[in-house]
Amino acid sequence: MSGTQDGHVAIVTGANHGIGAAVARALAREGCAVLCAYWPVRDPADAGLPDEYRRSRARDAGAVVSAIHQAGGRALAVAQDLRAPEAAGLLFDAAEEAFGPVDILINNATGWVADSFAPAPADRHGRALQPVTAASWSQQFAVDAMAPALLIGEFARRHAARGARWGRIVGLTSGGSGGFPQEVSYGAAKAAQENYTMSAAAELAPLGITANMVHPPVTDTGWITDSVRRYVADSGTRVASPEQVAEVICQLVSDAAALISGNRIQLR
Repeated sequence: MSGTQDGHVAIVTGANHGIGAAVARALAREGCAVLCAYWPVRDPADAGLPDEYRRSRARDAGAVVSAIHQAGGRALAVAQDLRAPEAAGLLFDAAEEAFGPVDILINNATGWVADSFAPAPADRHGRALQPVTAASWSQQFAVDAMAPALLIGEFARRHAARGARWGRIVGLTSGGSGGFPQEVSYGAAKAAQENYTMSAAAELAPLGITANMVHPPVTDTGWITDSVRRYVADSGTRVASPEQVAEVICQLVSDAAALISGNRIQLR
């Protein structure tokens, strides 16, 4: 992560597996202290999802933190349900108590639900679909829209109160303006997060804060099946690793990226 010095403090949500875990490890290697926020998700059995992926979502962030400690880094795991309105303040309090003021925020966590308007039992990869309901909408928007908005607000408030002049916000998105068929609430919630982040880029620029969204390609966080690999190959794109996505995020939070803000960065 070119240009990132020791002494920065990061909060990474969804840091118990996948991209969040990779980002936490990468930031720690660069000298950042990392609060690894997570919430174990116990997905029901689904023929379209590998069992190991379901197990990884249900784990805590202990293994990630242990790996960081063994490498000489600083990290703390905090279990926090992002659906709770008080979650943002609690995470910042925990990070500040352990490491000091937070100046890097990575909104990676997702409340992913495969829901659809179409009356189909499964998506094109065999994953179970549910209809759009108040429950599916609430779960998705609480984690992927409300929580990032409150975390950004908490970040900005504390940053301004201490007169800080350097900060980085990065969110993770999927889908886009064309919608996200068969993951409709997920796509809509991520679109809301993107809008919040773009507003933050404009409003918080005078405080020295940059804010960007990263749209990874299909990323092998453990959920990819042979069906998904065939789909990706036929589409002419490729499957990324969490570490490849983490490398881009680390560049965005470096000093070298001071002029990069208000962007939705599509990885291919």
